Amino acid sequence: MTTFTTAPVAPLLERLFGLDARSIPSKMPGVSDYWNTLSEADKERILHSRTDYHDFYARMKDVPLAVSPETGRLLYMLARSIRASSVVEFGTSFGLSTICLASALRDNGGGRLITSEFEPAKVERARANLAEAGVADLVEIREGDALETLAANLSESIDLVLLDGAKGLYLDVLDLLQPRLRPGALVLADNADCCPPYVERVRDAANGWVSVPFADDVEMSMWIC
Repeated sequence: MTTFTTAPVAPLLERLFGLDARSIPSKMPGVSDYWNTLSEADKERILHSRTDYHDFYARMKDVPLAVSPETGRLLYMLARSIRASSVVEFGTSFGLSTICLASALRDNGGGRLITSEFEPAKVERARANLAEAGVADLVEIREGDALETLAANLSESIDLVLLDGAKGLYLDVLDLLQPRLRPGALVLADNADCCPPYVERVRDAANGWVSVPFADDVEMSMWIC
């Protein structure tokens, strides 16, 4: 038996993943109305931008924006398989992926997960979910701009990274963390196709990476330098 497959984590994740992010906006007129007023060009600009995402994500403060349940299981499996003890996450949201990763740390014997989220309402909900899951002691949530919160006071050796925040910042966050990645460290990027410069970097072996797309929306990369 593992933390991930037993209570309180397993039933909590089942409930939280049941809050399908794709259905929630349709029940929130303020969000759907805003999104529907945007042109396709504006939608693409917001999703790819390194600067114009704050208003969009603030409007999504009540939407989970979580990884899929399959990706959550993958995160747990990968963190267990490499016996990760140091994990960094960009984009906490409600903490679903955080719980998956922290469960792996618990089952690996302990460790530290640093996660960054700039929306205060989501930080509050994530803290509650982590406490309910019984893994809050393994997690440090840093509230604010990840380019600041993840710029210092990290482990000297990082085993695994999840990128699931503002897509246009993926390469910037990677630049912050790459010097601390241990050889063989794994980096998973959700919706990486929204940041073409990131995909270009990790798919070029000359840059020190081996990378492969997973399912339709995740890029899984290994740091080999």
